[in-house]
Amino acid sequence: MSQFTRTLALLAAILLMASGALFAGQPQISTPEGQLFSSLNRERVSQGLPVLQWDDALASAARQHAVRMAQLDQMSHQLPGEPNLLARASEAGAHFSVIAENVAIGPAPAVIHTMWMHSPGHRANILSPQLTAVGIAVVQGSSGLFAAQDFSQRVVTSNPDQQVQQVISQLTARGLQATAADDAGASCDGNRKFAPNTAATLVRYETPNLDKLPDVLDQQLQTHRFRAATVAACSANAAPGFSRFRVAVLLF
Repeated sequence: MSQFTRTLALLAAILLMASGALFAGQPQISTPEGQLFSSLNRERVSQGLPVLQWDDALASAARQHAVRMAQLDQMSHQLPGEPNLLARASEAGAHFSVIAENVAIGPAPAVIHTMWMHSPGHRANILSPQLTAVGIAVVQGSSGLFAAQDFSQRVVTSNPDQQVQQVISQLTARGLQATAADDAGASCDGNRKFAPNTAATLVRYETPNLDKLPDVLDQQLQTHRFRAATVAACSANAAPGFSRFRVAVLLF
């Protein structure tokens, strides 16, 4: 590695560390990131959509990508030798069920925002009702400002016991006596039958959102045939960064 290359690498590392410290938390409106953040939420409010929440992990992933674009003077969603968006966001610590990205080069944040809003794909990301969080980075390069917006439907992680208790509370609110399953392994194993009596019904489902019961379970509850339930949280297979919850509910 030449002295020039080592110097560039050192400068890039310093820039990444400094930018990470500068934008830990929602950026100030006076910054380019803050201007783009304000602009996209203004668009969402005008369409009756909830505002996006700032996500530090997504912002970190966006900044690393924006710095690399500026260094190479190239706009792309994946640069040579760079991990893809899923890997970048996951490595930065983001947890999500949906993820998307906007990138651009422009002379000013307002111009970049206008460019995105006049591009169907970029506009769709900004106004997507599925997305709940965003991280933004803007880096000066030789061709202008290199900007990256990383969006996600953010998932709050929890351990199996917390997942079980969240489902139990929802079932209890529906009038059932709900408890944690004694044999979670039997409940979660799709290849094993787990029904101690013929009156029991086992519902297994996967979801990125434990805030509400899924339709498949709600339909069973609407029959009013059940008075009690046991709940187990299971391991769900998902790509790095993607968070899903796998649950088994025995109704009886």
